[in-house]
Amino acid sequence: MPETGTVEGGTVLPSTDASGSTGSRPRPSLVMRLHFYAGILIAPFILVAAISGGLYALAPTAENIVYSDLLQTNSSGPTVSVAEQVTAAQQVRPDLTVSAVRPSTEVGDTTRVMFTDTSLGQSEQMAVFVDPVTGRSVGESVVYGSSNALPIRTWIGQLHRNLHLGEPGRIYSELAASWLWVVALGGVVLWVRRYRRGGRLLTVDRSVEGRVRTRNWHGGVGIWTAVGLIFLSATGLTWSASAGENITELRTALKWTTPALSTSAGEHAGHDMPAMTPIAPDSFGSSVGRVDAVLGTARSQGIDGKVEVTIPTDPSSAFVVTQTRQPFVFSPSSIAIDGATNDVVDTNWFSEWPLAAKLSTWGIALHMGILFGLVNQIALALLVAALVTVIVRGYLMWWQRRPVGAVVGSPAARGGFARRSLVKKVAFVIGFAALGWFVPLLGISLLVFLIIDAALGVRHRTNTMEAS
Repeated sequence: MPETGTVEGGTVLPSTDASGSTGSRPRPSLVMRLHFYAGILIAPFILVAAISGGLYALAPTAENIVYSDLLQTNSSGPTVSVAEQVTAAQQVRPDLTVSAVRPSTEVGDTTRVMFTDTSLGQSEQMAVFVDPVTGRSVGESVVYGSSNALPIRTWIGQLHRNLHLGEPGRIYSELAASWLWVVALGGVVLWVRRYRRGGRLLTVDRSVEGRVRTRNWHGGVGIWTAVGLIFLSATGLTWSASAGENITELRTALKWTTPALSTSAGEHAGHDMPAMTPIAPDSFGSSVGRVDAVLGTARSQGIDGKVEVTIPTDPSSAFVVTQTRQPFVFSPSSIAIDGATNDVVDTNWFSEWPLAAKLSTWGIALHMGILFGLVNQIALALLVAALVTVIVRGYLMWWQRRPVGAVVGSPAARGGFARRSLVKKVAFVIGFAALGWFVPLLGISLLVFLIIDAALGVRHRTNTMEAS
């Protein structure tokens, strides 16, 4: 396959393929030019997000190894009540208010008791880990978010989310997620075009050398990973700041949100339950003493597996028992129970959620490497590794197509947009304007690309006029 020439502004600068033949002028392509700019300018953000995301996908397994002393115990025999385990944890942290407990459900696992700690950061809690057989604490640690991530996973997660720069740092991850699907789809379009002209689609021609071989690997691996990359982009945007807010508003308008669970215990709540300020650490009565009965009621109603029991701190609120995110758990339901009477206050069955809410829950768990356990984590790691090779080969291809004496390569040929019909131009502008409004960082960065491209065009025309 002959290699195309490079272009500086609008001038073709010949290059040669592996056989040494001179290339010809490439056909102007708007997709190619957009793919080029996004690949060159956004790829560093995507690369960082990919590597940190791959590490985060493997973090649950690493967490089990690094914190095995907190998560596992060698004790065997009958277990003490959950209430006794919570009380043991309260004795370790009498200065804090208990907020929830994740009881052990398998032999060798510890029970995790969470406390509200105002000295910690947002979404962070202090957890005390209790041996369910001996009823004694084995240690404590800070946990983060609904996944109850331990410090190593939290650190990697914050690196992936904002580079440990706080809210301003989220711009990087949103920019990467906003453009990843555009770059992936653009690459698919370009690779299919090449296939129609006689190239390969799903395999790599290893008989060629130089930039042609680099391009074949870049496109071949890209076509195999495109669906996975688009998935990562779409699910990643749900966590973003500006685009994520728009997605939430759209889901709300379409009634695609996760149903809420009522936690009001009603008028009967508190008839035999004293008003609770922060629970006294040595108080085995009050709400802590009702944990086992509440958990039993939840089990009888069908809330099985690993759960988190939220312990209320006022008599008007119910206990909430929620199935936690675990490998191969596809239906995280929850139930609210009045601790005073053991009556069911409300239920939130996953089977009754809107389809969009179910897909969102599955997608997030899959993105995090949780839905299918270790298999999920390995698949994400392989996808990330493939994406890294695509990015590296993209930059290598850019360097290989540079004109003689130049440091780097040139953009694809201009003229793709100008060749379109008026109807297609208007549709393109309207479409990208709407997309830019819904995904703001995509729209802003695209505008920057257009300004850069226009400036390069003006400079080229000026240089051409001066030379003539």
